[in-house]
Amino acid sequence: MGKMRSSSISYFNFSSYSTSVALFASLYSIYFVLISANVNGFDSVIQLPTSASVRNTTRKSETLFDVGDFGAIGDGITDDTNSFKDAWDKACSSASRSKIVIPGGYSFLVRPLNFAGPCRSKVSLRIAGTILAPKDLEVWDGLNPRKWLYFRSMKHLTIEGGGTINGMGQEWWARSCKVNKTNPCQHAPTALTFHRCNNLKVRNIEILNSQQMHLAFTDCKHVAVSHLAVLAPADSPNTDGIHISSSTQINIKDCTIGTGDDCISIVGNSSRIKVRNIVCGPGHGISIGSLGKSNSMSQVYNVHVNGASISNTENGVRIKTWQGGTGFVRKITFESVWMENVSNPIIIDQYYCDSLLPCSNKTSNIRIDSISFVGIKGTSATEKAITVACSDSCPCRKLYLEDVQLTSFSGDPITSFCWEAYGSSSGLNYPPPCFSCNDSILQPTVLSNWSQSI
Repeated sequence: MGKMRSSSISYFNFSSYSTSVALFASLYSIYFVLISANVNGFDSVIQLPTSASVRNTTRKSETLFDVGDFGAIGDGITDDTNSFKDAWDKACSSASRSKIVIPGGYSFLVRPLNFAGPCRSKVSLRIAGTILAPKDLEVWDGLNPRKWLYFRSMKHLTIEGGGTINGMGQEWWARSCKVNKTNPCQHAPTALTFHRCNNLKVRNIEILNSQQMHLAFTDCKHVAVSHLAVLAPADSPNTDGIHISSSTQINIKDCTIGTGDDCISIVGNSSRIKVRNIVCGPGHGISIGSLGKSNSMSQVYNVHVNGASISNTENGVRIKTWQGGTGFVRKITFESVWMENVSNPIIIDQYYCDSLLPCSNKTSNIRIDSISFVGIKGTSATEKAITVACSDSCPCRKLYLEDVQLTSFSGDPITSFCWEAYGSSSGLNYPPPCFSCNDSILQPTVLSNWSQSI
């Protein structure tokens, strides 16, 4: 058996501690009132430009393709799928740079649609209006149930414009086995899926009420995401905000995400991920994983989360793996994150088991090392503010805590819990770290100097 240690404090002299966090907390108090009000009402705290205020960025060499010119009605009732497909085919085959315009003031009903590349030249979508998914689940009969708006094999694609993509997911959620265990478990569509896309920009749009995940990147490279509002009710099942799988050089910043699952999830063989200035809540926080399910192999490395406000979520920053998997998670830094009423502000869980049946103990697991938590502050909704539960056979190594300052949301005592966790700490930390022993002193992971303009 591995060594288990916990750090429990029934009382604490807050005189020195309160001085260090009072200013930080006061600056965020008003901010989180605004966040809570906005998330509950599904209004974004990021002010997306309206269709009237979106700048006309048409270049002289750019050809416009308005979906209205291809027969789209935009009344929210008429099926406009073929008009969108025809506009895409024309734009994608154009020898010059092209822009597809979805005009403001209209709602376009669109069935599942593949936007296939590669295209002859650069393509952009200016979404100023609203794109609606069908409410009827039977529309997907005979089709891939995971897809709604599906982009593949694209290079130099830009999606922007201040408009809205609405997945109309209420009927899907009602039939989910996560909501009603008597229902069969089945896949549901992702609102926006990008597969094998390079040099991609997604910015200044709103994505609402996806049937399952809102925005997914698979086998993508050089992706810039900014100024998105991604929102769904807190009880909507599996509605991840932004999902990254087998992708590299992904830059996400200045987004508001409130859903029923992870605000951001990073899985598969993904690397060189930067996340900056994220408002998250409700949901399950910012997660790496789950990894290693069904004895699979995963590698996630060089991830830097710098600047996030996480409120009223199940988790804060999390790494989760199944027993039996192989691979590694390393060189991960969570930095400058504010928590407000978060159930598990910091958690590493190598015994993850999202199953109706108990998961059996296995000797192998994903290896976790070189993980830094720096400047994590705020309030915990539960007693265990820090949980680091690592594998008996693959203990977590080179963990690092610096200036982690968490208190109880309710004023009760809080603790930290460790199992087979090895690392070091510096600065003022509360609750105190519970590592079994100190590894060599680490510094937070800093990614190599690469950037993606957004």
